[in-house]
Amino acid sequence: MTVWRLFWTNSTAISSNSKTSQHFSLNPNSTFSQFTSYFRQFSTSFLVTKIPKKFRKKRKKKESPRTKLVQTQPNINPYFENILFRDTHFRFLTKTKEFLSKQPHHVLPLDDAGKLHQQLGFPRGRKVVRSLQRHPSIFEIYRHNDGKMWIGFTDFMEKLLDEEGKVMNEMENDRVSVVRKLLMMSKDKRIALSKIYHNRLLFGIPEDFRDRIRKYEDYFKVVVEEDGKRVIELVKWDPTLAVSALEKEYMVDEDKVKKAFKFPIKHGKALDLDEGDERKLNLLYTLPLVSPYSDGSKLDLWTVEAEKFRVGLIHEFLSLTLEKRAYIHNIVEFKEEFCLTKHTYQMLLKQPRTFYLAGTEMNWSVFLKDAYGEDGILLNKDPQVLFNEKLYRYADMKVLKPSSDVYET
Repeated sequence: MTVWRLFWTNSTAISSNSKTSQHFSLNPNSTFSQFTSYFRQFSTSFLVTKIPKKFRKKRKKKESPRTKLVQTQPNINPYFENILFRDTHFRFLTKTKEFLSKQPHHVLPLDDAGKLHQQLGFPRGRKVVRSLQRHPSIFEIYRHNDGKMWIGFTDFMEKLLDEEGKVMNEMENDRVSVVRKLLMMSKDKRIALSKIYHNRLLFGIPEDFRDRIRKYEDYFKVVVEEDGKRVIELVKWDPTLAVSALEKEYMVDEDKVKKAFKFPIKHGKALDLDEGDERKLNLLYTLPLVSPYSDGSKLDLWTVEAEKFRVGLIHEFLSLTLEKRAYIHNIVEFKEEFCLTKHTYQMLLKQPRTFYLAGTEMNWSVFLKDAYGEDGILLNKDPQVLFNEKLYRYADMKVLKPSSDVYET
């Protein structure tokens, strides 16, 4: 049986080979493609058909907007960028101070504090104790009578809070004027109370301003809508407040205001304008500016007048802040009230004479350049700004000198 199987296999192989040879020999008109099709049955995996990975040209990864800086060299202003670094450095101090100030007796259980990373501003997954120990002159950890660990302010910090309260009371009239101007700039002369509360630190507005506005019935009216949202409305328009910072500056230095913004007009090369003529033409297109206290909702969205209005409104908004700067989330929160568009970032980039955008593309901050000196120091400091700087100095100090209330590093 085995012999017959071997004989049949050999005969089959011989017959198949003979058929193949006959196919090529008996068909003299066979093409090259027919010839190569016969060899396709063999594997070619041993051939190198791709460039080895180590020799491939590496593509540069696109930088994430989370880390990509808005400015590039040589336009980076290190002073403004350092201010944002300071914000990050004192983020825990600022948020924890605000949160603890609203707690009964200014204390909080340590176990509860460890769960409030977002409210207190410390990194998620980290221990809150590490952040507290960075500011021993401001925060303290102690054991309560119940045997649990609690956190609170030091006696020195309590004195600073009293000092800040006096500053708030002294500046109350100025803060009322700021809120009135914000309402006058808004589209419907009304803003949700929650939006002003969320941005109160930007303008130096006290935490209890929702209770204080009851004293100013001639200026404000609080309305509760159907969904329970509380809205503050303007009661009376004041023309003396409807004067922007740019308009005041124009009275003092006309040439400076003329150079503040640039809205270039497109023109053909056939005009053959020199630099001076082109500047005069652009100036005619730029002026007059549109007041931020006018009704911007009536302007066509993509016209030059509408862009002038939005640029002027951002300028006035920043001039009302304590440090003449604001983050993107501060501006976006008033997007509807101020008739802003999603192209605010690109709009501000086109005005480098007046605005400086610092930080990253995802979390940028805009500065009023004229409000700062060449050394990056604010020219006119509000009393609240002076207090904040004092607090920052003490926050980085470690040891309290004997018989004094002054800390040293």
